[in-house]
Amino acid sequence: MEQNTEKNGVLAVQTLRNNIMASTVLATTAITLASVISVFIGATAGRSPTSPSSSSSSSTSPMLVYGSKTGQVFAVKYLAISLCFMLAFVCNVQAIRLYAHASFLLGLPPEEGAAEDFAAYVARTVNRDSHAWSLGLRAFYVSLALFMWTFGPIPMLACSVLMCALLYFLDTTRDYAKGIQHMHREMSAQKDSTV
Repeated sequence: MEQNTEKNGVLAVQTLRNNIMASTVLATTAITLASVISVFIGATAGRSPTSPSSSSSSSTSPMLVYGSKTGQVFAVKYLAISLCFMLAFVCNVQAIRLYAHASFLLGLPPEEGAAEDFAAYVARTVNRDSHAWSLGLRAFYVSLALFMWTFGPIPMLACSVLMCALLYFLDTTRDYAKGIQHMHREMSAQKDSTV
């Protein structure tokens, strides 16, 4: 894939290796948190969520929890969080698989006459794994809002609004990306004019 593998080949493979390690950490965290939530649900299945223990005679609700406090509602909330972590796990495992595939592709020499097709295939593979990694990270972001739901609808709403604003500013680009796109168009035009 690389024209000058001595200079750029190692950098590309190390970048993919770092992405594989990041995806591995996120996948491990997601499956661990899903397991902890499952154990928590199993341990508290017979108890009322309003009292800290089944032998407690106090029927007062926790001060931080607003909204419905029934056991079924808490089970639905924890199930939603657990499903969100499972989605994050699956997306990150998919990203690991695709990053490993792309790292193998980067080490292969392109066939004669098919270098552009091969480069496009490698680029599509890297874009697919970046998309899977991004979806896994988004599942973690959504799980934060779902976790805030355990404290009630108002904290969940506040977290959701804050998360939407944060993701909007992180995902949208303005001047810098437009400059890169303009530079790419100029380079493509120069390449086409020399051919």
